[in-house]
Amino acid sequence: MSTVGFPTSSDIYLEADGKKIAVVQSYKATAKRSEQVVEAFGESEPVATIATQLTYKLELTRLYATAEAVADGIDFYSLSDFSLVIVKPDRRVVYTGCQWSEIAETGELSRMVAEKVTLTASHRIETET
Repeated sequence: MSTVGFPTSSDIYLEADGKKIAVVQSYKATAKRSEQVVEAFGESEPVATIATQLTYKLELTRLYATAEAVADGIDFYSLSDFSLVIVKPDRRVVYTGCQWSEIAETGELSRMVAEKVTLTASHRIETET
């Protein structure tokens, strides 16, 4: 019996202004759509549900700033409107319009590491590789 799984990620990184600024060890992505209920006069139950805004929440674990980003003086706290790129064997997923909502750091000598970063993204684009 064969099992089919999801292709694993071969590269996960943050990108800003066309430059790779940090590599990411792991991620968790959640898409959430809000809904609006349509009610009709005299009906005991809603007559329809309309899907409205779609948002993406991304939880990243262990971010390492690239050497180029460190040399450029990267400041994760001032970072906005960046992208998360996830490269898989069969496709590439890019979350754009990212804003961070939470950053948790763990310090080590000689390393610029953010232990956990939570982002929201406005768009998700998936292309075949």
